[in-house]
Amino acid sequence: MTVFDATLRIPPFTVRLRSPFAEVRRHVETFYPAALMPGHGDVFTDFDVQIVPGRGLRRWWRPQVRFLLDDAEPFFPLPAAQAAPMFEWGMNWCVAQRPMGWLVMHGAVLARDGAALVLPGFPGAGKSTLCASLAFLEGWRLLSDELTVLDPADGLLLPHPRPISLKNRSIEVVAAFEGARLGPVYRDTRKGTITHAACPAASLQAAEQRARPAWVVFPRFESGAALHVEPLSRVEAFTLISEQSFNSERMGAPGFEALCRLFDQVSCYELVYGSTDQGLEGIRRICAA
Repeated sequence: MTVFDATLRIPPFTVRLRSPFAEVRRHVETFYPAALMPGHGDVFTDFDVQIVPGRGLRRWWRPQVRFLLDDAEPFFPLPAAQAAPMFEWGMNWCVAQRPMGWLVMHGAVLARDGAALVLPGFPGAGKSTLCASLAFLEGWRLLSDELTVLDPADGLLLPHPRPISLKNRSIEVVAAFEGARLGPVYRDTRKGTITHAACPAASLQAAEQRARPAWVVFPRFESGAALHVEPLSRVEAFTLISEQSFNSERMGAPGFEALCRLFDQVSCYELVYGSTDQGLEGIRRICAA
């Protein structure tokens, strides 16, 4: 069986990926063609990842896929048909668990003119759909749709541009956006029906450019709701975003101090909206304030 063996530069990380699954190779060639590094055997890597078949009978009977990081298996296998999503989910885990001195939070990040908008990712809030709308319809630069990476040393946010993960109803919405390029649809996953939208080319080209946090907005989609924008105090926002931090407790005082400095320089809001157009209008109001 031929094994796909490649090293990818996915800022700010370098990843070695090995897998015999053709689906994984197609996923990389579709969404990460510019990330492939020549002469990868001599390159230092942050993560050594393998996407491999299940053990024993699981190689043939109800085949499974396993995620390995440095030959360790951090979570349970999934059905083999989900090999490509397994790479994306596994990468999220890698970044969250090995922050390398950076504070990592669950949230989308976009930037315009060097100023960054953070959308913390509470489940069901519509964060990824709003993130894709801003990237494809409003021209915001995508840093990440899943992970907010903050460098305590300078207070800036690091880009980590990867495909936007879409699920269920958001797939149809984003598929209609001009310039959006979606991959295969995967059904019956732990998150329902999912697919991925390719990161805009302009965002990939600026993938080494950090951004200054300017706004933290907690979005909440409610079908049929009227647009509602409300400022939040820094105390409220700090409490909410702390719930979305993967490693602030492990970082101890540096993590706490980095969060405090973040909220010294941002404006914080709650955004409730009932449609994509309303969500975009709410962001326009916030960023124009």
